[in-house]
Amino acid sequence: MKLIGSLSNPYVRKTRIVLAEKKIEYHLELPPSGNDSAASPDCNPLGWLPVLVLDDGTPIFDARVIVEYIDNISPNNNLFPSANRERTEVKRWEAVADGLLDAVALAHQESARPTGERRAAFIRQQQEKISRCLAFMEQNLGNQPFCTGKSMTLADLAVGTALSYLFFRFPNPGWNKTHPFLAQLYDKLEQRPSFQETMFQEA
Repeated sequence: MKLIGSLSNPYVRKTRIVLAEKKIEYHLELPPSGNDSAASPDCNPLGWLPVLVLDDGTPIFDARVIVEYIDNISPNNNLFPSANRERTEVKRWEAVADGLLDAVALAHQESARPTGERRAAFIRQQQEKISRCLAFMEQNLGNQPFCTGKSMTLADLAVGTALSYLFFRFPNPGWNKTHPFLAQLYDKLEQRPSFQETMFQEA
């Protein structure tokens, strides 16, 4: 299999983490010129990364579809529960984590614009969304060892990816001081080989 994606894209990293946890070998193909968002339209008509290209040439996108496919093809370390209610809970965590990713990306992109062109209200909206996501995750995590209880699922990998991306784009946010349960989960996940081997790098 071939995974097309950049080293700074959080959805690519989430996919790589899942591949590592499932112990599935793949070839990582970086997009030309370090473009963080463009994929060949032959692989994905939407132009989004990541794209997983199967051995028969079939492209799979987007990240949520890819990680579920990966979990289904290998019995190692199942990341999605089989029961509908528990599976839905994992997907709910993933949706919040992905929403946090989107808000961080948008706030970062807008903050990188020249000072006179930045939309302060837009940045503030994204920062408020980030705060709401963090508060929701902190409250729902509580003192559980993992997002949905005692065992690690895709929910934890999605949340860990989102929190690490927040650190990557905004190195001193202070959330780890005000959200101790999330900080504890983050520190635990960052010690896993799957996280250590897929650190963010600027495109």
